[in-house]
Amino acid sequence: MKILSINGSPRKNKSTATLLENALKGAASKGAEVESIHLYDTEFKGCISCFACKVKNCAKPGICLYKDNLTPILEKAMSADALVLGSPIYFESVTGMMRSFLERLMFPVLTYTEGYKGLLDKKIPVGFIYTMNVPKDFMEQANYMGALKFAEMDLERLFGYCESITSNDTLQFDDYSKYVCTVFDEGKKKQVYNNQFPKDCENAYALGMRLIDQL
Repeated sequence: MKILSINGSPRKNKSTATLLENALKGAASKGAEVESIHLYDTEFKGCISCFACKVKNCAKPGICLYKDNLTPILEKAMSADALVLGSPIYFESVTGMMRSFLERLMFPVLTYTEGYKGLLDKKIPVGFIYTMNVPKDFMEQANYMGALKFAEMDLERLFGYCESITSNDTLQFDDYSKYVCTVFDEGKKKQVYNNQFPKDCENAYALGMRLIDQL
């Protein structure tokens, strides 16, 4: 079994990356082989609407045919047994890099046939980890998950399974005194983070285990 994590954060050692690492540890505890990829290490485009994946007798059905630095990552993703994706939330959505990755990952699998059926002949369970600066109650009031559910619905339909977890009220800065951020109380932020983030890591670990259980 192989599980691949995709980090859509520009930071390699902060909250999103840490949670993804814990998800991989959970999967590894079930005997999975694990690998992590940081999208910001790669220069690539989102979907360019070339429709090469939609032509009749397509050479590689289900995979993006546009060649750039994302190509080997997409090939790894499609050959994996499970995926765990992670992204901070910027303006109520995933990062631009993660969005571009999702376009390239999902669109070739989608067919323009009745029911918009997918091309995969196997199930690839997907877990999504969202990190965000806002508290959970604000996230719920502003319906962040409503905006994020559409990609999750597509992943569920095309890849067979998708679930997500969130990590709220995360720390953006190591030292808040260096930045103009008067709406935040550094002491309160750090207190919440110190209490909550270890629980989020446990949730991520459990997510990794559940993804393997889906196989």
